[in-house]
Amino acid sequence: MAQDTEQQARTTRPATPARALLPLVLPAVAVGVGASLLYIGVSSAAEQLQHVLWGPLPDALGVGPYSVLWMFVMLVATGIAVGLVVWKAPGHAGPDPATTGLNAPAMAPLVLPGLVLATALMLAGGPSLGPENPIIAVNVSLAVWLGGRAMRRAPGALWPMLAEAGTIGALFGTPVAAALVISEALAGRPMRGMLWDNLFAPLTAAAVGAMTTTLLFRPAFDLGLPALGSPHWQDVLAAVVIAPAAALLGLCAVAAFPHVHAAFQRLRHPMLMLPAGGVVLGALAALGGHLTLFKGLAEITVLAHDPTGWSAGQFAVMAVVKLAALLVAASSGFRGGRIFPSVFVGTALGLCAHALVPAVPPGLGVATAVLGILLAITRQGWVSLFTAAVLVASPSIIALLCIASLPAWLLVTGRPQMQLREDGAPVR
Repeated sequence: MAQDTEQQARTTRPATPARALLPLVLPAVAVGVGASLLYIGVSSAAEQLQHVLWGPLPDALGVGPYSVLWMFVMLVATGIAVGLVVWKAPGHAGPDPATTGLNAPAMAPLVLPGLVLATALMLAGGPSLGPENPIIAVNVSLAVWLGGRAMRRAPGALWPMLAEAGTIGALFGTPVAAALVISEALAGRPMRGMLWDNLFAPLTAAAVGAMTTTLLFRPAFDLGLPALGSPHWQDVLAAVVIAPAAALLGLCAVAAFPHVHAAFQRLRHPMLMLPAGGVVLGALAALGGHLTLFKGLAEITVLAHDPTGWSAGQFAVMAVVKLAALLVAASSGFRGGRIFPSVFVGTALGLCAHALVPAVPPGLGVATAVLGILLAITRQGWVSLFTAAVLVASPSIIALLCIASLPAWLLVTGRPQMQLREDGAPVR
């Protein structure tokens, strides 16, 4: 009877009138534009610095930009530089990045410059992390701080939701990812009005953020792999094998995460933890090569441009090295997110599957492997499905990904994700 009453309340929930939604448009547009501009600014500055550090500078010194020596020097130097920021900047560049995810708490404005600087140095220097977590954290903090002063009567929960949606839209260049993430978050909360009423303002921020990034920065996730065409039974079999296999590899990294993090925490000081992380990352770069550096989005286009350019063993080595580098970078204190490097891991695994079994289309291998690894690392079902789908421009991939997600989800559900609580215990 209680369930029937709850269901009836859901179905009779009144819609929010337009006059209540219209005042949200302007703040949503402002937050979306601001979130995108901050992301573009940090990314552009990091790219310019990366160009100098990995081009003219080693050339002037007579050292190959991707020689083992230079990769090792740069990663250790990046550890020292980020360590100095974490040590000396007000607020120590935010909380331990191992404890943060896409849902970021608002921080004091004094903390934000250090976090932005640490993120830009990390992106330019080569550690295997993406910009998503710190950029979302900065945008949420700015939105709460500025929005709370500009519109004191607006509910406090509005600003973090707008900032998260606007940043996710800017990061992926489309509002769809943000809408899916916000819908997943709203599913566990009591709502007033219809779902689309609650999505109206976040979707506005995400759409504006995505359009701003598209017009000014032109991000591209489509890897240009051959179109899949009409799927066959063997494609279904490949999908339900590759996605769980990738998820299992991701779960291995998730299981190791608390232990690797605890090992670096024993060093206690950021000027010990981060340079030590740089040393390990330098050794991994020597093993995996320069394609296993950085956040990984530019590097996956190199792999996808020539899917037969490496052997299955080489693809496997790059996948494992990149996952290990992600694990070390996230454990040793570098500020960054875990989604973008996980996409590289999945891409290398998918191309490894294609190299082992040429009948597996490279697009199918990449999409399903990215799906599996992201499910294990993030436990974000919609983000994993969406990210895997946008890498391959093929309508038929959606159904295959939905099928592949089922066995992969059975493996990862109820298990920890690659995020820790403040006491070092895994987040489930």
